[in-house]
Amino acid sequence: MSYEKVKNLKPEEFKRLCGVHPETFSQMAEVVRSRSKIKLKTGRPGKLSLEDQLLDLLQK
Repeated sequence: MSYEKVKNLKPEEFKRLCGVHPETFSQMAEVVRSRSKIKLKTGRPGKLSLEDQLLDLLQK
């Protein structure tokens, strides 16, 4: 499931799906985004957006 579909869910449904509140998810995404700007990138760029990668990680 992509983040575009999940971001429109009610906060209770979002938490049930991911395990975190939507506000926490957005804070986590900002931390990862700021870290990825500093990180040296090598190889092929990812196909999934940062939010989709984080959502996938939390759902497993």
